[in-house]
Amino acid sequence: MSILINKDTKVITQGMTGKTGQFHTEKCVEYANGKNCFVAGVNPKKAGESLMDIPIFGSVADAKSATGATASVIYVPPAGAAAAIQEAVDADLDLVICITEGIPVRDMLMVRNKMRAKEAAGGKRTLLIGPNCSGVITPEELKIGIMPGHIHKKGRIGVVSRSGTLTYEAASQLSDVGLGQSTVVNIGGDPVNGLKHIDVMQMFNDDPDTDAVIMIGEIGGPDEATAARWCKENMSKPVVGFIAGVTAPAGKRMGHAGALISGGEDTADAKLAIMEESGFKITRDPSVMGKLLKSLI
Repeated sequence: MSILINKDTKVITQGMTGKTGQFHTEKCVEYANGKNCFVAGVNPKKAGESLMDIPIFGSVADAKSATGATASVIYVPPAGAAAAIQEAVDADLDLVICITEGIPVRDMLMVRNKMRAKEAAGGKRTLLIGPNCSGVITPEELKIGIMPGHIHKKGRIGVVSRSGTLTYEAASQLSDVGLGQSTVVNIGGDPVNGLKHIDVMQMFNDDPDTDAVIMIGEIGGPDEATAARWCKENMSKPVVGFIAGVTAPAGKRMGHAGALISGGEDTADAKLAIMEESGFKITRDPSVMGKLLKSLI
């Protein structure tokens, strides 16, 4: 079992005919069960064509209707990416993974408000991962995104992270110490995004095939502290925690658009303290995450 995706998930690529979308779709198709999972691309100007033997449709709704797809991945450039997310939500997909970096915050606020309004009116809830994320992988079954597949091994440890590179680091370390991963989720580093740490931690807690979790955060925002406090009351599995940005100065954005300290609980030290109080095994050294996790199980 896994969370979010598995070998039976059917996926649409929005932006597949662009250089980035084509490159990463090809890598995903080559990984594990990808050839059976990636069933459609979307480009209004190229409907009826195909790429890598994958049919291209004029809209997400058409692609879903023809293939039964339940998930999409988005490589559309920043100016059109929010509209692409909205199109997938309007088509009632279960899951949308947006890789695109640089989407204007105002665009994402509009999408988030529309998603909330739809759900409040009784419409279907679509789960959004990202934007500005590397995606989701259930090792040896399916990867949706830009992560290097070869560093992942199938197993029983969950990983959730805001940082793409630290997501890869955690997965690689786990594989190196003989621990595979159930699912690895990079939620992205933008200030307005979809699923938060707390959402993914709840999924891992409910997943019978996940035994422990590495949770990686960054400076800026309350999300890691919120998740840690939920875990203190509810999490039944060991958690290793790391926060990037211990040395970051206040008021300076570090890498990700959402990594900006304003003061209070959004500093790395404050988040690490809350995580430790919540029962996490914390580390300030990202090179020992895998070994530390192994010592807990």
